[in-house]
Amino acid sequence: MLQTLRIRDFAIIAELELSLAGGFVVFTGETGAGKSIIVDAVQLVLGGRADAAAVREGADTALVEGAFVLQGPSGRAAEALLEREGLRDEPGRVVLAREVRREGRSTARVNGRTVSLALLRDVGELLVDVHGQSEHLSLLRVREHLALLDRYAENESQRQAFAAAYQSLVKVRQELEMLRQGERDAARRAEMLAFAIEEIEAAKLRPGEKVVLQEERVRLANAERLAELATQALTALDEGGEPRPAAMELIGQAVHAAGELGKLDPSLTSLAAELQGVEEQVAEAARRLRRYRDSLESNPRRLEQVEQRLAALHDLERKYGEGEEAVLNHLDRSRQERESIAGAGERIAALAGDEAEGLDRLGRLGSDLSRLRREAAGKLSRGIETELKDLQMAGARFAVDLHWDDEPTGAPADGRRVAFSRTGLDQAEFQVAPNPGEGLKPLAKIASGGETSRLMLGLKGVLARADQTPTLIFDEIDQGIGGRVGGVVGEKLWRLARNHQVLCITHLPQLAAFGDQHFRVEKVQRGGRTFTTVGPLAAEERLAELAQMLGGSGEANRQSAAGLLQDAEKARRA
Repeated sequence: MLQTLRIRDFAIIAELELSLAGGFVVFTGETGAGKSIIVDAVQLVLGGRADAAAVREGADTALVEGAFVLQGPSGRAAEALLEREGLRDEPGRVVLAREVRREGRSTARVNGRTVSLALLRDVGELLVDVHGQSEHLSLLRVREHLALLDRYAENESQRQAFAAAYQSLVKVRQELEMLRQGERDAARRAEMLAFAIEEIEAAKLRPGEKVVLQEERVRLANAERLAELATQALTALDEGGEPRPAAMELIGQAVHAAGELGKLDPSLTSLAAELQGVEEQVAEAARRLRRYRDSLESNPRRLEQVEQRLAALHDLERKYGEGEEAVLNHLDRSRQERESIAGAGERIAALAGDEAEGLDRLGRLGSDLSRLRREAAGKLSRGIETELKDLQMAGARFAVDLHWDDEPTGAPADGRRVAFSRTGLDQAEFQVAPNPGEGLKPLAKIASGGETSRLMLGLKGVLARADQTPTLIFDEIDQGIGGRVGGVVGEKLWRLARNHQVLCITHLPQLAAFGDQHFRVEKVQRGGRTFTTVGPLAAEERLAELAQMLGGSGEANRQSAAGLLQDAEKARRA
């Protein structure tokens, strides 16, 4: 439950700290005093929208902080979440905080550590459920009726199973559509692939071929000049004559002289061997030059063939990738894609089978979920009619219209093809007959403001008994309800507070008389500034507040207020 609420510089609240008890807590005060600001502050600390305009004039930052005692299943779930996120400090307790700066930025904290807004919301949703004035509208929004029914039916596991099967079917259908679209384009694509494969295969590419051809092209294009240079080198090495001898001849003379030197001076023996090595290297170089020169020929036809082959390779690279490796890789990918296109028909057939199985599964799961909803709808209707009887709407009837819509491509159920969504096969709409003898009609079309308020109270009363959220907040949920019904509403909220902490903002003294704890909200002016103050009321103060709510501080109103408190006490003891 919410144990302490601290607010600073939020709207017209300068500084406020409330210590809240369990049970039924009521807030009263004049219209415009700032009662709903308290609810706005709680919603902010639960992860609601942050508005820089909420920062009090003259302040840089607004702060809202709530300390919660963790109880029951929701409290244990919150502790598990805190433990998982490394945020658990004191067992059985958590502090949520929200700070809003004037420039619009906000910071969320759990137990003093900065967290994401999403995590703050996740924790807050386990602790508090706020039913504001705008909640009346949820009864008038048909799209929300199914969610309200499911909340009462407590069919979360069945809903999740259906949603998982729905998601699986969506994936199958997406792949099917992609393949069928591909199948429509397959013939054209297959032709393109076949052309590429045939063209690359016909070229009979060999890795490294391009480099070899480029070298050959250089030799063929410069054959005469290469032969001339080779001859010059060979002449210098091995084909000299008068008056200039060849290098081989001179080196031979040097080898002979060194050999003679070695005979006379043993220290030069190795020199002759070194020179002999040089002679052998020069001789090998001469042989290589001779072979190279002899291999050279001017062959215009071969040059043309090489040029044509290089042009063909260039054309392939332009189309399929630079280098033989890239072209060959493209060939492999094209073959694989052609095979996949050829196998697309088989894949489509397999997926069509998966689709049929998925639809059958949705039909079974949806039918089971629908059965649970119909059972819950009957119980919900009876429960709300009982509540409405207590709220002076005896004879009013309430029902949930659950129906299926036909769809040719829908899920098979009860011999039909039924439309479906992530939430199931059902379409739901609340219907009401406010007065005896009237037929059931859509709620949104016939309920008056007061009737809508009482229907909301009846619905919330029934739903809240199945709700495990520790703290429930009702912001003027009694709007449009007269004093005659106010006492009944107060008793119902008080009984609801036996299993929840219930905070209620109200204008009805008959309702406020049932509060276990009563706060008065006032707007005051000091030093030219407006402030909202909130304080708990002792017994005599509470009597005076109820008298004011009844119309004034006169003795008659005080006696009526005392009577309301006595009636509330009798109802508690009953």
